[in-house]
Amino acid sequence: MITVLLLLHLFVTIALIGTILIQRSEGGGLGIGGSQGMGSFMSGRGTATLLTRSTAVLGTAFMVLSLTLAVMNRGASSGLGHDILAQPPATSAPAGK
Repeated sequence: MITVLLLLHLFVTIALIGTILIQRSEGGGLGIGGSQGMGSFMSGRGTATLLTRSTAVLGTAFMVLSLTLAVMNRGASSGLGHDILAQPPATSAPAGK
């Protein structure tokens, strides 16, 4: 189950990075080229709306998957100890000649 969620999280992360990199810094249209190259398929405003919505959906999916994986892995290392700072430091004998 965790492996499937990790793979899904990886795909969502890659898609989110790609979606963000495609956007222009001004927030309008595709950053790959001018909106004139798209023809009448999508206007600049429609592309911005599509990218904004897809970024919001992918961001929400990223956060939900991150929280789910964190909750599922919370008790995975219970055998090793809860906190490494709570354990006393290991004492070693002083080196002598």
